[in-house]
Amino acid sequence: MISQRCKMAVRDELNKLGLHFIIAEMGVVDIMEDITPLQRGLIKTGLNVTGLELIEDKNALLIDHLKKIITDKLNDLSDESSKVNFPEYLSKKLGHEYNSISKLFSDIQGTTIEKFIIAYKIEKVKELIIYGELNLTEIAGKLNYSSVAHLSNQFKKVTGLSPSHFRMLKTQRLKVIEDKQNILKSLS
Repeated sequence: MISQRCKMAVRDELNKLGLHFIIAEMGVVDIMEDITPLQRGLIKTGLNVTGLELIEDKNALLIDHLKKIITDKLNDLSDESSKVNFPEYLSKKLGHEYNSISKLFSDIQGTTIEKFIIAYKIEKVKELIIYGELNLTEIAGKLNYSSVAHLSNQFKKVTGLSPSHFRMLKTQRLKVIEDKQNILKSLS
């Protein structure tokens, strides 16, 4: 519930039921009244129609918040952002010891925070390769890899491809699309 559209959808659903509430940041809504199971079901159904989900479990909400903090930090490609120490950063942002956050994340997600970060970083590397604005050295620096070799090894471990092979596949796919367009033009 980050965007204005999401907040409006939640507000509409709660107003339909005549509930008094405060919308806080990061998807948290404080409802002033006790709500009935029927009201909870109506809220859940109404949110699902708009593509939103009612998360009632505080641990699941904490994990969603944790994932958003990680992805926001990894999407920020500024130099100071790339040097973040995630255990320290997450502990400070969430106000919990890293070991307890890490255990909770593993229990709920079935993977570690570190593996989640690596998977997200590799998706970010793919995106940056596809955009083609940065070379691998620049990408490695932006995502806090110690070297291009470190980035390449991790990329290959996760995807089964080297970054250069991934880039080549992108180029080949673009050429196939261009060829198809040329054939269609010649047939017209």
